[in-house]
Amino acid sequence: MLKKIFNRDLNDFEKFVVFEKGTEAPFTGEYENHFEKGVYVCKNCGIPLYTSNDKFDSGCGWPAFDDEIPGAVLRQPDRDGRRTEITCAYCGAHLGHVFQGEKLTSKNVRHCVNSVSLKFIPEGEKPQIDRMFFAGGCFWGVEHLFKGLEGVFDTRVGYMGGHLSNPTYEKVCMGLTGHYETVEVIFEPKKVDEIALVRYFFEIHDFTQENGQGPDIGEQYKSVIFYTNDHQKQVAEEIISELKKKYKVATQLRRASTFWLAEEYHQDYYAKTGKAPYCHFRRKIF
Repeated sequence: MLKKIFNRDLNDFEKFVVFEKGTEAPFTGEYENHFEKGVYVCKNCGIPLYTSNDKFDSGCGWPAFDDEIPGAVLRQPDRDGRRTEITCAYCGAHLGHVFQGEKLTSKNVRHCVNSVSLKFIPEGEKPQIDRMFFAGGCFWGVEHLFKGLEGVFDTRVGYMGGHLSNPTYEKVCMGLTGHYETVEVIFEPKKVDEIALVRYFFEIHDFTQENGQGPDIGEQYKSVIFYTNDHQKQVAEEIISELKKKYKVATQLRRASTFWLAEEYHQDYYAKTGKAPYCHFRRKIF
């Protein structure tokens, strides 16, 4: 289900594919035989979905990728009852379908994507928006503080890093899923960079605490940075190394995985309730 329409300049056919789950004819798409270096973003919202490193020629007539940017694509049963549909994990725009077992690449996966669902950003150019994921205790407080940072476009709270599909808050709190309470930070790279985001994250929680955050004790409350690309990983590694010269750092660094959106009542919790975070505040550490 499409969560939000961002791009109102789409033509009628693009709207048909992106919003109504249509399909372009094979061998007609702009990116079917396109192999320039760069990133493919969602035509609706602009979030990065695929890199050129994972694109390959499948001969099927549509752009093919054997991997996605971590946390960028959601899978769900197609309405035909046979295939697996893929959508943008942020806005819900229809991308195409994913197939396994064809042995076309070593990863044995093919994302069959409509060209009109994508927009290409050449290597060296910044996308309109991008994402990182941060876990630092109760996600209410982490989200609340990130919302006030200039350049942050949007935030959502959810669960990442576990082994159970569709986790619920109750199961996560019981320690049954392995997930962390996580905040998805959608940011505008032209206004705020990954260095500023990571430094800010360390300023708004106690990264030295190993067993949780403040009075919230448990695996789900531990400190984790989930990166979606090598640049984010490198930035986080360098800042953690800098901090270790003066502090004990308990923060984990992990590759992003599926982000399971938390229940609606958790979203923008402090804005809804008028309350204030009880264990998150900004302090100078650098």
